[in-house]
Amino acid sequence: MLNIALFGPPGAGKGTQSEALVKEFNLCYISTGDLLRKELAADSKLGRQAKDIIAAGGLVSDEIIVQILEKTIEENPHANGFLFDGFPRTAIQAYILEGLMTKLNTSLDCLINLEVPEEESVRRLLLRGQTSGRSDDNEVVIRNRLKEYHEKTLPVLDFYDEKGLRIDVDGTGEIAGVRDEVTRIARAQYTKRPVGIVVFGYPGSGRGSQSEALAKEFGLEFLATGRMLGEEMKAGTERGKKVKSLYESGQLVPDEIVIPLIEERLAASKDVRGFIFKGFPRTLVQSYILDGLMKKHGCTISRILEIEVPMLQLLERLDRRSQTDHCMPYDTSTEKIVRRLRDHEEKTVPVIEKYMERHGVKKIDGTGSFEEVFEKCAAEVRTLFQVGGERK
Repeated sequence: MLNIALFGPPGAGKGTQSEALVKEFNLCYISTGDLLRKELAADSKLGRQAKDIIAAGGLVSDEIIVQILEKTIEENPHANGFLFDGFPRTAIQAYILEGLMTKLNTSLDCLINLEVPEEESVRRLLLRGQTSGRSDDNEVVIRNRLKEYHEKTLPVLDFYDEKGLRIDVDGTGEIAGVRDEVTRIARAQYTKRPVGIVVFGYPGSGRGSQSEALAKEFGLEFLATGRMLGEEMKAGTERGKKVKSLYESGQLVPDEIVIPLIEERLAASKDVRGFIFKGFPRTLVQSYILDGLMKKHGCTISRILEIEVPMLQLLERLDRRSQTDHCMPYDTSTEKIVRRLRDHEEKTVPVIEKYMERHGVKKIDGTGSFEEVFEKCAAEVRTLFQVGGERK
């Protein structure tokens, strides 16, 4: 996901540059002015509230603006990111945007500030006024708009400057040249953030072998909770002894054991291209924990895969595996196998449903050969590293 705020005074060319970024990175374009006009035209509840305020000569409140923004974000769950044109306009709105991004389990990657001198802004807007027919494209109104921009909006630049997210771009050059520079900055931001991939599937679906193969193919850090717990058991640590006892009784390992292991692995991973999780999260609680862990380490959930295999085939696979050297502790009896399948049904399926609502889940048919299933999974992951698709 790529989230950018595009800034600049009236006449800086934000609209023109926004079009290029939206097309290049498949972003959802958010202009509060456009969204407000859409609500007014639709005569929605929010639109009617705004209409009453405007009719009374007032300014539409942040209370209404934030509801419109949240509605738009929720209506675009599969967006590759968001481009905010001219928002936030005030320091208060900057905090509002922080809250919205937190709800999305992401953050603003950068604020690109198109720098244009005041006289150049005036010249451009007067030139536009000759053809636009807009009544506000006259010098008196233009000067007032620029004054308001400097008084209310420039503090927003300081807000993001302190966070190290502000990037200034000379907006006085040719459109193509400015576009190239803005695109370069956006691409650099896009490739900087590690990806996060979660692979779901019932026990026996092949999620472990597919996840490991994907990690090798794309240079990702493979985090398999089962493997990490197995290493603890093999090492004979106190944590490992507890895990062994739980496995033998067919129980799930509690969060108090699993979370520190994941946190240690994330903290030890430096300059990685991303992470791929197998076996975590298993519960709704763990899904929220993962959201927090990802944010802490500058990462977001970028792709969620679910490998689907019919139940009868799952049982056949698990039964065959129980007779091999790859037998897992919970494969040793039919009772344990059924319990694990039931645990997934009751505890993990709701997690997948949550992700489906918030991020979208890519369903993968897992009934073919390993190579066939892998190619389907790889095709989904590959788009994360392609500019124009989603990531390069």
